[in-house]
Amino acid sequence: MPAGLPVASGPMIAVGRRWARSDAGIASVLALALAGVVVGIAVMPEKVPMNMVFLPLVLGILFLSSRVLPWFAAYVILALCAAAFFQEEFTPRIVVALAVMLSVAILVIYLTVQRGQLAVGPLRGQSMLVDLRDRILAQGEIPTLPDGWLVQSALSSAGGSPFAGDFFVATTSERGQRIELVVVDVSGKGEAAGTRALQLSGAMGGLVGALPAHRFLPAANDYLLQRSWEEGFATAVHLSVDLATGIFELRSAGHPPALQRHAGSGRWEVLGAEGPVLGVVEDVEFVGLRGRLAPGDALLLYTDGMVEEPRRDIELGIDHMMGEAESLLRRSWDGLAERLVDLVGSPDDDRALLLIHRRS
Repeated sequence: MPAGLPVASGPMIAVGRRWARSDAGIASVLALALAGVVVGIAVMPEKVPMNMVFLPLVLGILFLSSRVLPWFAAYVILALCAAAFFQEEFTPRIVVALAVMLSVAILVIYLTVQRGQLAVGPLRGQSMLVDLRDRILAQGEIPTLPDGWLVQSALSSAGGSPFAGDFFVATTSERGQRIELVVVDVSGKGEAAGTRALQLSGAMGGLVGALPAHRFLPAANDYLLQRSWEEGFATAVHLSVDLATGIFELRSAGHPPALQRHAGSGRWEVLGAEGPVLGVVEDVEFVGLRGRLAPGDALLLYTDGMVEEPRRDIELGIDHMMGEAESLLRRSWDGLAERLVDLVGSPDDDRALLLIHRRS
């Protein structure tokens, strides 16, 4: 065997694998399988059931893109006609089965043409959505912090949906000397708000680390105004903390107020940073509130799902959350965010909470 042959076979194998995973490769395999079923029906009609023709269509629905699936469904219709031709007799059962399979194949063609904008199969589309959801969660991953700082986040979506309109953005700036934390609540909840959250989280992740703290919310506001979404508004709170001194800047865009726990007194303080919601008004300013986290102090940032419930004022919800947080602190700070989200708020709304604590 020539020495160069094994070397050349590697790229050929790789090309073959890519072809096998492509629409053309999958459609070819399914078409051959379908042809084999029709041949089996022609040779042994009493042993090969006609509904075997339907199996390749089911696999095609799962794996083929919307560009190829209508043509494959039409091929299935031809195969059904051929399978019917080889039937020895048409019993009522066979007639009903034929009618059902033909109707489903025609419906697949119609629905695929109607939904052809995505151009990927359901399984691929699902994997894309899962990947995008993971990218949202990655935006909120807490970076490595110096000793003495604890940051926790917790998120629960409405009705247990894997997508939510609440999300976090977290990053460090000034060579790790400052941490930037953002909690966002996109209009809507659950899956309905998930697509907007996907887009907005990517934009905010790029803006928050690249702009000075006072310019972040105005830039996010401009971005939302340019999108022209029907429900294009969002609330957000942005916290920028100097990790050496504990001095922070807090800015809010229509978001529930942040809460600071003072270790010296053991009391919670409502921080009244205010500003308009994002995506509604042009050329707005967001006035910053400055403060300091002394050793032992903590800040809570959260979305309205934590404190708003039907027939209850938001002030009562905030008081309830502060009381529950104080009660949970008797155990430890560790896992406080998760425990508080599990205990407080409405399960019918998205809930998000972020805790930053400067250890004593």
